[in-house]
Amino acid sequence: MKTMRFLRAMMLPVLLCYASACSKEAFDLYLPGISYDEALPESPEKPDGGDKFDEIIENDFIKTEVQNISTFSIDADGASYAYMRKCLNMGFKPSPNSVRIEEYLNYFTFDYAEPKGEHTVAINGEIGECPWNPDHRLIRLGVKGKSIPANQLPAANYVFLIDVSGSMNQDDKLPLLKEGLVTLTDRLNPSDRVSIITYSGTVQLLLESTLASDSGTIKKAIKKLSASGSTAGGEALKMAYEEALANYINGGNNRVIMGTDGDFNVGVTSTDALVEMVQDYASKGIYLTVCGFGSGNLNDSMMENISNKGNGTYEYIDSEDELSKVFVNERSKFQAVANDSKVQVTFNKETVESYRLIGYENRVMANEDFEDDTKDAGEIGAGQTITALYEIVPAQKFGEDGPVATFDFRYKKSLGEESIPLSFEVKSSTRIDEAQTELKFAAGVAAYGMLLRDSKYKGSATYDMAIDLVGEGLSFDKYGYRSQLQELIRIAKEK
Repeated sequence: MKTMRFLRAMMLPVLLCYASACSKEAFDLYLPGISYDEALPESPEKPDGGDKFDEIIENDFIKTEVQNISTFSIDADGASYAYMRKCLNMGFKPSPNSVRIEEYLNYFTFDYAEPKGEHTVAINGEIGECPWNPDHRLIRLGVKGKSIPANQLPAANYVFLIDVSGSMNQDDKLPLLKEGLVTLTDRLNPSDRVSIITYSGTVQLLLESTLASDSGTIKKAIKKLSASGSTAGGEALKMAYEEALANYINGGNNRVIMGTDGDFNVGVTSTDALVEMVQDYASKGIYLTVCGFGSGNLNDSMMENISNKGNGTYEYIDSEDELSKVFVNERSKFQAVANDSKVQVTFNKETVESYRLIGYENRVMANEDFEDDTKDAGEIGAGQTITALYEIVPAQKFGEDGPVATFDFRYKKSLGEESIPLSFEVKSSTRIDEAQTELKFAAGVAAYGMLLRDSKYKGSATYDMAIDLVGEGLSFDKYGYRSQLQELIRIAKEK
């Protein structure tokens, strides 16, 4: 008996370590009386435990007597929102540092007017009561990129850069990515071109630049992709850019579309080195779209950084529905109609005591950079809308004649050109229950984001408030994304 107890004591640590690899029958044979399920190593409390995010330090209120000018680069990404949805569908709330409220806002298309004349963007704005602090007000600023029908888009030169490393060997990663690329291929114009580069431990040009009219060849190459090995992403990114340059189309959409979980572990792996690389190729007219997949080792930090600096966008693909959104319903966003887009807001000191930009924490710029055309900023795709919210504390003369704020905007139609200025005076002052639909919807999105972050600025915001405000915007909901948000807020409320 003592010998048996000794053997069991000696074997227990080993079998506990490998319990997940043992059959239940083998475990019961060697360790009777010990629960197989209880002996399994504990899984992380959240499946996103290994995901990497940059810390978000929320923008504070700034007194206008100290500084009445606020400047930032636009953010056209939507990854943070889709990641939140993935987390809720897996049964938990997202990490606060994954919640970028500007991306929640810009995941949605707003009902903004099209540009007029020669401009490729239009701007607008309005003021309403702040739902979570009735003593404050909200300013909504809107930007709309010119819509272009799919059959009128400039010729595209796409390089599909596909991560086929071992970490992509999961149903919600490479198989989902392959499906999306096949879907996109079916939607391309015949004169568009596609190259495919894959990377794991090595980098391979799987398909040389091929006309989309030969879609069978492109889809055959996509469908035979499989995952294994380590991740030499930096080397692959360089090859993809060089492939894009080799097939560059003057006046076209020259773009690398990268699909990965961001887990680079071979070769160039530092975010700083990758940022330097993408900035160099961005200056040569190559855009970048990064599509993130999966959770557990998602390097969100790296992917957001390189897309920001690579004249690109960052999307997160969590489902077939998101594939359709990115690659079908909103494919025109791959075509930039405004480059290096910047916002500068000048607040009237007599009517605004202080202000806070909601979100855009990593897009804030120095005020002097607004008119400096050498400073990089964000891109806006065809038909895309950009929304920003300021929460303001009214001053004594609020509501009297004169502007509350001046909304200045600069953009370039093409990279390297001189920027074009636009300006809009924000004057109207209405209560939130009288405000336009899009202000109510934006307020609901922002309230929800602040609740997920447990923001110190959330005031009296509740999930029910967010649900009601979002519900005001359901009349403009072509694909049902807004009504889906209502359901996600209800799920989050119960977590």
